[in-house]
This record gives sequence, structure tokens and C-alpha cells, in this order.
Amino acid sequence: LEQHLENPVQFEHASSVNNVFFDEANKQVFAVRSGGATGVVVKGPDDKSSVAFRMDDKGEVKCIKFSIGNKILAVQRTSKSVDFINFIPDYPHTEFSQECKTKNANVLGFCWTNWNEIVFITDQGIEFYQVFPDKRSLKLLKNQSINVNWYQYCPETAVILLSTTVQGNILQPFAFRNGTMSKMSKFEIELPVIPKPAKLSLSERDIAMATIYGQLYVMYLKHHSRTANSPSAEVVLYHLPREGACKKSHVLKLNTTGKFALNIVDNLVVVHHQSSQTSLIFDINLKEPDCAVNTHQPVLPARSIHPYRMPLAGPAVVPSQPPVPCQLYSSSWSVFQPDIIISASEGYLWYLQVKLHPTVNLLQDKGKLMDFLLRRRDCKMVILSVCSQILEGGVKGSLPVVATVFDKLNQVYKEYLEAEQSYTVAMESGPSRGSAAQKRPVRTQAVIDQSDMYTHVLSSFTERKEVSHKFVIAVLMEYIRSLNQHQITVQHYLYELVIKTLVQHNLFYMLHQFLQYHVLSDSKPLACLLLSLESTYPPAHQLSLDMLKRLSTANDEIVEVLLSKQQVLGALRFIRSVGGHDNVSARKFLDAARQTGDQMLFYTVFRSFQQRNQRLRGSPAFNPGENKPRVHSPDGKLYQNHRKLVRNDSKTWNQYVEYFSRCPQMLYLFWMFNYFY
Repeated sequence: LEQHLENPVQFEHASSVNNVFFDEANKQVFAVRSGGATGVVVKGPDDKSSVAFRMDDKGEVKCIKFSIGNKILAVQRTSKSVDFINFIPDYPHTEFSQECKTKNANVLGFCWTNWNEIVFITDQGIEFYQVFPDKRSLKLLKNQSINVNWYQYCPETAVILLSTTVQGNILQPFAFRNGTMSKMSKFEIELPVIPKPAKLSLSERDIAMATIYGQLYVMYLKHHSRTANSPSAEVVLYHLPREGACKKSHVLKLNTTGKFALNIVDNLVVVHHQSSQTSLIFDINLKEPDCAVNTHQPVLPARSIHPYRMPLAGPAVVPSQPPVPCQLYSSSWSVFQPDIIISASEGYLWYLQVKLHPTVNLLQDKGKLMDFLLRRRDCKMVILSVCSQILEGGVKGSLPVVATVFDKLNQVYKEYLEAEQSYTVAMESGPSRGSAAQKRPVRTQAVIDQSDMYTHVLSSFTERKEVSHKFVIAVLMEYIRSLNQHQITVQHYLYELVIKTLVQHNLFYMLHQFLQYHVLSDSKPLACLLLSLESTYPPAHQLSLDMLKRLSTANDEIVEVLLSKQQVLGALRFIRSVGGHDNVSARKFLDAARQTGDQMLFYTVFRSFQQRNQRLRGSPAFNPGENKPRVHSPDGKLYQNHRKLVRNDSKTWNQYVEYFSRCPQMLYLFWMFNYFY
């Protein structure tokens, strides 16, 4: 697994005249020069979120953040109040201020929870305000008194975590939503050593909050004391639900000591180790079932972040001068959740990303590898690459591995199909209490369907000459077995791939068995393929007919097949056996009989349809335009005199037919002349 620093945001580096701040909610870097008097430059993830402005220098800036949407700017310069500036068009831009309500309290910081809602965190509690930019004032919505050492904020979930008590290890979370503040269950962080006398032992640096697999976790970087039995550090994850108690759920073993920092990338916990300049990667969903607390080792060996080179800046830089390498794992780095690394001294913000391709060779357990990849964001092509790699060996002993991989893929595929079906049924049933809030399932890259496997893996695999054809057939049948086991309808092109492989190696006996025992499911495309194999394998014709009969929805196709083989009476008998004789086209059968050149056969078919007409309508005559070719007279004069009459008068036509039908040979000649004239 490779880690890369991507999408750099460059800003003016920190200096004696330039202070740098970062807002985790909006992912914005603030470069404040001379208290804002000589300019404030705000840079975000894209150019749209970049802003530049000036403000009066009213003292050293301790904290600066925009509300959501860059509507209102909040600036803390003192420990008692926060100043506000409107950035909404047509609103007054004059600064207004709000002091904290609690007497003798010091403001530790603030967090925007909405575009016009803000929380002050003081050393004596929290104060929740609504901001009225038009009135240039704030209204206190709710406050809570509690002794606070420090705080953490998770913008994704709008949860603020407060460190309380003397030791600091009792954490009290608060959740904010739509103008309301909810007190969540407090919990205790287990310290490695209880200090005596009591003192602050839990540092803000050792705690982080992040969303992993859609759940909020508090991550505690636990440094064991030298006297402890386990000298190495570990990361303890506490699951923090909206309702209910917070529980210790995962322990990540780091197997070393030193300075660490945490990131979350693609639901992976990335632990950076400064002294070794490497990072450890953990996946908390790769766990032992039915364990109260899951202990995890790194998924992969420790890996370093991929080298990053920075272009030189400044007036003395020569244009052709090459970029210089960035010092990775620098002590000046600041790490923010979920995936941000900032070097204030160099003026860079990066997003940490992981590249999945190297894992193909790093994880030997292909089942575990597949579990790992299926949970990643951009996994499709890597998974398909793994499938191709597994099949490269062409060893029969690898079939159990192949089966395991196919089952894992099809389990995800089936879950998506079921979710899609449930959504479709809910939409068709109309709006109801249950379906109103139902969302269409999102098709992630983990959904590998039959088309993906056919296009990227199986079709090229069957063409490889160096692989045993027995192994090829075994793999194809294993994939079909897995689809059937998960109750997924197998697409006909997979069956066609099996048949073509069998025919290519003259394994007709196996093909016959697969069809006889319904290993290959019946379908019209498959029957047509069998028909095309008749010249190579004559029994394929009858196998095709048998398949079409079993389908019971392919009567027209069976008739066409029989007529194409000039088995006109067989086609007629079949259409009678399925009750379709009354509605079938007489013209089709008469044309086929004519093409045989057998006059008696033609007469037999013709009389058969006359008898049908007699039974249905009480007359052997055909209706106008029904099941007959264009009408021409066998006599040139008669044709000239009665052309219009004969063409449009069914009675005249039937008179001709009745006259000639007394002699089969004459009827045949009349029909032939009529057809070709």
C-alpha cells in the first residue's frame, strides 16, 4: 500500500509577521499578516473557497474561522470575547462582539455548528449561541456549566468532546443539530498509570475524533509506562453512539514507542511514527467475530509516505531549478482529521491518500486481501487485477482460493441486487410510511457484476494457451456455481463462454452432460448458439430444440428452426401440439413447403390450412390478405382483365384456388406462378 501526499494547497508559511490557522470544519487555512491589517488570505480545498481581505489590527489573533458557506467570520483575540464580521452581501460589515456569559471564565475556543450557530468553549463550560448578522447580535440558546481542560470537535457529526476532572480522563460529549444541544453519555479513558497526587494526565494531543465506517470513534493514543508489562504503545478506539454508553471497542497494536500522529483515509486508521518515518495501517473491520474488544495488528508491513518534491519559491529562484524533496514526518507537521497534513513552516497543506495496487503483492492471504479491498473506495480495477493474478498460475490446487474470492465478490453483488430490488418494489408500491425516506442504493466500486468479470477477467483468461483447458473450465464452472449459490441469475454470455471452450477442445461429451443435467441453464441465446454448432457437432441441433421446448416461451423460434431444416410437417405437428395452429401464418408454412420442391408436401400443408379455416370460419376460404401471397392470374388475358378484381376480391381468389385444388399438381403450379410472377 502506497501513501501519497495529494492535492497540495500552498500558502504563505508561518513567520514572525504571518500566523497560520486551520479550520477543520471548512478545511481552510488562514494566513494572517500583522493581525490582519496587512491582509488575511484564506485557502480551501478548491479555488472557490479562497478569500482575501483586510481587517483592523485589534491585537493578536488566537483563533479565526468562517461559518459554513463563508457567511460570517469569527475572530478570537482575547480570552473573554469573540468578534464577528459579516461577509453576506448587503449586510453591514462593521465588527460586532460577544463576551462569554460565565463570569471569570476564559474562552478556550469556538466551533461553528451551522452558518449562524456557534459554540463558545470556556474553562467553565460551553455556551451555544445563534448569530443574527442583520442585527449584529447573538442570542444564547443554551449553556452548560462544567470544568473543562481542553476540547475536540468533529465537524462531520457536530460533536464536541470536553476533557473534565483533574486528571482529564473523563470525557463529556455534546451533540448539536438544528439549533439544539444534547448531552451525551460521558465516559472514562483508561490511563496506563494513575498519578499521585492527581494531575492532568490526558493530553489533547493523544485524543482524536473521527468517523470510521459511518460510526463516530474517539481514538486514544496510549503510551505505556516503562514499568508496564507491555512497553509498546497502542491506539484504543471508543465507539461513541448518539444514544447509549460509549464503549471501548478496538485496540490497535503499534509494537513500538515514540511520537505518533493519526489520520483516517478511506476508513483506514493510519498511524504515523516519527522516528522510523513510517506509517502503520489498520482496518477495524478485519476482526475476529464475537469479541467484546477487538485487538488488531497492522494489515500490512510499515510503509513510508511516497516522497514529495516541492518547487522552490522566492525572488532568487532560477526557473530551471528542480524541485526539492519535502522532509517527510517532520516535527513541524500538524495532522488533522480525517486525512490532512499541514507543514506551516513550508506553507503546504496535503491530503493523504492510499494507493491500493501494491497490496496485491503484500497480502498473501487472498481471502483477507479481498475483504480488505472490498471496503475501499476505488477498488474495482484492483480487485479485477487480483482475480486475474490468482488465475495466472493455472494450478488446480488454487481452485479453493478462486472459489473463496468468487463467493466474497458475489456476496457483495447479491446484497446490492437485493437492495436495488427492495427499492424498486418500494417505489412501485407508491408513497407510504416506509418507502418515503428510502433512498436508492448507491452502487459502489465493490460491486463486481458478471459483465465486469467477463470483460476484464474471464474472456481473456479463456484465450490463454499456456493454461490447461481443464483448469479454465473448472474456473468458469466455479464462478457459475458461486452465482447460483447466491441466487443470482447467470447471464447467457457466461454459458456461451463455457460452450465455446468445450467445443474448442472437442469436449462434446462434457457439453452434452452439462446440458442434460441442466448445469447450463436454458435460454434462447444459448439455444441459438447450439444451432450454430450443428455442423461441428450434429446432436447440437436436437439439443437446441429440446432447450427451446423446455423454455415454453420459444414456440416461434422452434417453428423457424424446423422450417429452416425443411421439416415442414414436423413444424406443423409442433405448432398443433402447443395450441398455436389457429393463429399461425399459413404463408410461412406454404413458402417452406414450396422451397422443398415436394408437390405432395405442399398440397398436404395447403389442405391442412383449408381445414383449419373450415373449422374456424365454416369455409375453407382465406380472408382478404390473410396468409396468402400477392394474387396474379395464371392466364395473361385473365390477369389483364381482372387484375384489380382478383387482387381485391377474396371470392375470386378462392374460386381460383377451388378450381386448381382438384389437382395437386395444378395447385402447386398455380401457386408457384403466382409467387414468382
